[in-house]
Parts: sequence; C-alpha cells; structure tokens
Amino acid sequence: MQTTLATSVVFNGVGLHSGKPVRMVVSPARVNAGITFVRSDIAADAADDRAAEIAARWDCVVPSQLCTLMRNEDGVTLSTVEHIMAALAGLGVTNAVISVDGPEVPILDGSAAPFVDKLLRAGLAQQEGPIRVLKVLKPVEVEQGDAVARLEPADTMEIDFHIDFADAAIGVQGKRLSMANGAFVRELSDCRTFCRKSDVDMMRKNGLALGGTFENAVVVDGDAVLSPGGLRRDDEPVRHKMLDALGDLYLAGAPVLGRYVGQKSGHAMTNALLRKLFATKGAWAFVTVDATTAARLPGAGVTRFDLAVCA
Repeated sequence: MQTTLATSVVFNGVGLHSGKPVRMVVSPARVNAGITFVRSDIAADAADDRAAEIAARWDCVVPSQLCTLMRNEDGVTLSTVEHIMAALAGLGVTNAVISVDGPEVPILDGSAAPFVDKLLRAGLAQQEGPIRVLKVLKPVEVEQGDAVARLEPADTMEIDFHIDFADAAIGVQGKRLSMANGAFVRELSDCRTFCRKSDVDMMRKNGLALGGTFENAVVVDGDAVLSPGGLRRDDEPVRHKMLDALGDLYLAGAPVLGRYVGQKSGHAMTNALLRKLFATKGAWAFVTVDATTAARLPGAGVTRFDLAVCA
C-alpha cells in the first residue's frame, strides 16, 4: 500500500551554499498526492503572486553542477533536494508535502540519516491505495566523456556505482546493492557528501558552500581526510553517490523497478537519464505492483533498528 507520515516532522539547519538558517517541515499527504515541495516563505508573502509549489518530478529539474535544483513554471526554485528525496525513497514514503522557508533544503550532517531518524521516530502510515512503480522495460544509457549512467530491467531496485578520483583518500571505489529489505537505511543513509579542499576554496571564492563545514561534508586533500573522525565507512564516498542516485531517481514520480549503473556519473546525468528514459518508446511503464514485488521495494519492512545498525 501507499505510505505517508503519521505526523509532521520539523528539521532546522542551514543551507549548504547560502549558509543561512532554514526550517523544513515534512507533512502527511493524501493518497496519490506524490511528493510536493512548497516554498513556505513565498506562500506566506501576500505580495508575491508566484506559485509556491514545486512538484518533486524529473521535468522540474534544471541544470546545476553542485546539487539537484528544482524550478516551477513561475521561476521559484529549491535546491539540494536529493538527500530528503533519498530518505523518502529509502523509507518507501510515497505521499508527502515538504515545506521549506528558503531556497535550500537544510544540509544537516551531509547525509540522509538525520532525515531517516526523525521520520522513523514520527512513524509511517499505510494508506488505502496500491503502490505504482516505474518499471524499466529495456536498457537506456547516457554518456558524457568517460562518465556513463544506465538503467536496465531488474526485479528489484538496484544501484551499481563506480567512482575514480585522483585523491588517494578516495581513489577507485565501486559498490552494488539491492535497495530491498532496508538496505538503504543500513548501508547508505549515514554516508555524507564529499569534496576536495581545493573545490571548497574555489566555491567559497564564488560565494558558494558558505554553509559547508568539516562536520557536514567529508573534505579530502590528497591522501588526507580533513573532517574530524575521518570516514564513517572505508568506501563512504561511493556509498554517498549511490544515496544521491536513489534520491534523484525518485524524481521519476514513483519507485523505480530497475538497475541503475553509474560510472563517474552525478546529479545532472541521472536527470538526463530519466529524460531519455521517458522519451524512449517502449522503455518504461507505470505498473501497479503485487504484494510480492512490493516486498522487494525500498522501505518495505524498515524499522529504526536498521538505522541503528549503521550507527
């Protein structure tokens, strides 16, 4: 069955790029509502006649190198949605309203774990409506230089990701996981965004990453991990890329039943892949799943114990 929240959940933090305080409220939504973002600061401004709602959908994504950026028809934007989208996908939440009082989702600790923890504490509620999934029927691929992103048919949601960085602290990493049976919560949710110190310096010179710290991102410099405590997992960077991919794929408007293969890919390529998938006749179909298939989707049977396993 479809799932929403038992009650609203509040998150307070800062925007990664603006460095400004931001308050986000994730609330229950009706059956078949899907995921919707609302810029509450715009909705509360009587003088602003722009629409405050932004559908959490692939065709509302606009080009951005550093995060997933959404924009509605009135030009209202919201950035860095990938971590909360990954949390909702990993918990199997199909219907929710996410109100944010600024242009960025709070970065919190740079992972999805704080979102997962609070959402599980609030509780999830099943609804009287069947789950619809996006089933991949034939392979679709996009390339950019030596980077590749591909979707293939599969019986579950799987992610197979490979990265290759010159920095020895990251290097070459690869991992493949099925997202069934709470795997996202246990294996990926606590993995933080990462960057090189040289990139941080450059972004700050350009007025970006003003809210970034060594506590909400893994910062590396050559073979050194500068963030206190080092890595949470030896392969935390590739796991975070898998987290991002799950969040970006959830902008398909439904859970994806298929295998995502990423080779040095990122937010923009995942969105380009969804656009190509939907533009390719016979490559996809929205289908209502039976109980057996639903049991293999991300979020099926997840509990707070799954989060404790990765702590």
